[in-house]
Amino acid sequence: MSAAASSATAVADARAQALREQLQRAEQAMLAKRIGEATGICQDMLESAPDHPPALALLGAIAGHRGDLPRGIALLEQAIGADRTVASWFGNLSGLYRLEARLPEAVATAREALRLQPGHARHLVTLGKALMDSGEHTEAMAAFCGALAREPNHAEAHLAVGQMLLARGEFQPGWREYEWRNQLDQAKGTLPGMVAAAWNGMQLPNDRLLLIADQGFGDSLQFARFIPLAAARCQEVLLGCSADLMPLLGQLPGVGRSFSRWNEIPGHAAYCLLSSLPFLFNIEPDDLPGRRDYVAADPDRIAAWAARLGIARGRRVGIAWAGRPRHPNDRRRSMPLASLAPLAAFAGWQFISLQKPVPPRDQAAFAAWPGLVDHSAALTDFGETAALLANLDLVISVDTAILHLAGAMGR
Repeated sequence: MSAAASSATAVADARAQALREQLQRAEQAMLAKRIGEATGICQDMLESAPDHPPALALLGAIAGHRGDLPRGIALLEQAIGADRTVASWFGNLSGLYRLEARLPEAVATAREALRLQPGHARHLVTLGKALMDSGEHTEAMAAFCGALAREPNHAEAHLAVGQMLLARGEFQPGWREYEWRNQLDQAKGTLPGMVAAAWNGMQLPNDRLLLIADQGFGDSLQFARFIPLAAARCQEVLLGCSADLMPLLGQLPGVGRSFSRWNEIPGHAAYCLLSSLPFLFNIEPDDLPGRRDYVAADPDRIAAWAARLGIARGRRVGIAWAGRPRHPNDRRRSMPLASLAPLAAFAGWQFISLQKPVPPRDQAAFAAWPGLVDHSAALTDFGETAALLANLDLVISVDTAILHLAGAMGR
């Protein structure tokens, strides 16, 4: 080899080694959730090596993590177009396709990940999720169980099995598997250092029990119906919940005192997550405790909203068309207000907006909706929202907290 060729080879080797080291640093930053740092390293790589597949793939994963699904998909497709040998890229692409409801593509890319890396638990879970969303429940369950055969403590696989079991009415094993949600990476560290024991359902006749509203607003409203069962087994229930929910949950039968700040909660013998109560009480569909309308709005607030709304012009119909944008499944539940435009033609219906806030994308459609009023500034907590719902004849909502609240009120 000539001196010039040898020098060129050495330069190419050094450049390739530098890219490998940069990629390793970017991957470590991503694992440590230093997203900005990982993004910057990938961009530096692409400046020196345009179209470098590993950098494109990692940038695609970052874009998907940030919720920019189209860009994430485009970057991963570009990386795979240059190199079809990396199983994790197909797995990541499958996850983004699934969130975009491109289910046939999600299934196909998950299968390709498994072809490249047979029996890999993560890819089996990815395939199972795509199959579950596609309605292929038998094959999805087989994929999740296959993942657990290889990694018995795979929290995502356990949770997915639990969700499927609950959906098909197998409540006892379903609740047991649902407990694995607390082992997910995103669930770890969400509670402060607890100084009491986790409650196992035992009687505490002379002690306090802390119940924690650990899920989103809607799920907290849903699981709150089990509070009286816990109250029957202890001297006093202390409830930790969001200040937005306190006007409702703090008034439920069995709640002694409620708190929205950790440092204000007094001593207690044990604690329990609200969403774990059905598991501890072995709840079946026929075991749901209490009244159908187990949440009630304050009468004074109801009267104030009646005065605010004035004389009804026909049936009052509340509408909620969008949930929290940061929810991982929001793209599959929220809809543009314009999609509900045909309802505006119904004679004798007075529509009431239940959105807080009205999404920016819907401002123009909102302004064009006959008689629709933005009440979001007055909906300062769920006590106000409940009082507004009490004045309505009908609620039409996507799957968000408004729907759970209406159900808890028996509306």
